Amino acid sequence: MNKPSASAGRGPSQRQLRVGELVRRTLSEILSRGEIHDPDLNRLSITVGEVRVTPDLRTGTAFVLPLGGQNQDEAIALLARNKGEIRRLLGKKCDLRFVPDLRFRIDDTFDRMDETRRLFAQDEVRRDLDGDEE
Repeated sequence: MNKPSASAGRGPSQRQLRVGELVRRTLSEILSRGEIHDPDLNRLSITVGEVRVTPDLRTGTAFVLPLGGQNQDEAIALLARNKGEIRRLLGKKCDLRFVPDLRFRIDDTFDRMDETRRLFAQDEVRRDLDGDEE
């Protein structure tokens, strides 16, 4: 019978956060400098918001967003097509035993922040929040 791991229900470990941030910064640098030999990918300006790494540090999910939010599907497809070269460049630049296998997803953090701001701007919500201060 398997026991739940000690980290079940907790957030990522310090090591996961450190590796994720290292990969995020390095990936951002690679994309901004146009080091990948794909002109279609190099013409896009892509923001890397976050990289989440699994506990075994073998797989990472990069949350990316093209400038202006345009061509999202194209950006994901181009990144996936060049995944091998990106991983090779990460291996050269990062001092890691294993470079995580990357998956690319659209970063919807900004959309969620806008929705939260919209909700807080509603009269009913502001009235409820102001009522708590009394």
